[in-house]
Amino acid sequence: MKTQCATHHHGACEMLHQKQPSHRGTLPSEPTDRKRAGKILIASVMGLAIGAFFWFDLHTYLTLEAVKANRDRLLAFTDGHRALAIASFVITYAMVTGLSLPGAAILTLAGGFLFGAVWGTLFVNLGATTGATLAFLASRYLLHDWVERKFGKWLGPVQQGFAQNAFSYLITLRLIPLVPFFVVNLVSGLTRMNVGTYVVATAIGIIPGSFVYAYAGRQLGMINSLNDIASPGVIGAFVLLGLLALAPNLYKKWTGKQA
Repeated sequence: MKTQCATHHHGACEMLHQKQPSHRGTLPSEPTDRKRAGKILIASVMGLAIGAFFWFDLHTYLTLEAVKANRDRLLAFTDGHRALAIASFVITYAMVTGLSLPGAAILTLAGGFLFGAVWGTLFVNLGATTGATLAFLASRYLLHDWVERKFGKWLGPVQQGFAQNAFSYLITLRLIPLVPFFVVNLVSGLTRMNVGTYVVATAIGIIPGSFVYAYAGRQLGMINSLNDIASPGVIGAFVLLGLLALAPNLYKKWTGKQA
């Protein structure tokens, strides 16, 4: 049939080939459109979740007063449904951190109160690292322009630090509470740091602070404000730990100048 078409109906075959629609140029745009629609959908869901958090005054439940007022009910629920309590706590912590909502410090206190200092630190670390990674990815793939406009002043110093030693520099940022936790999450997404390094450095860097707050949560009834925990001595210890993590960068810079 192909030979017959080629020999006896050459002109008709050319007309058929000409009439066949060409899909070149339309196929590449379809994945792009779907990708753009997916980004818009995820960003909309995030916006609705943040709006609902404040519209329904959910932040009132993440206060020291609210936790202290409901501590007996929280303990009873944790004792009766431990697995569900752990899962709910980790998911809630990840959502609060991932959406950059207020209340992480209170949740850390509650984790220590409900699960003890060690287990509380572990569950806090799991939730905080998961949420921080979600914020990191959202900044990189969804909110790049907004983060750059909002926190552009932090971008230059962070990029310079990451260029020297991304791992130790991020640990330093986690240890020293000079840059807000959520700002580090968002700004890091605009850098070239890979996700694996970000996750490991975050998980390690937040351990000391998480343990301090979780340990303090055991004496929840004696705490009247977060200032009772974040004393100058505790902050000074974090600064020393941060400088220790930054030591490889300082040594590299110093030896480079000497050379």
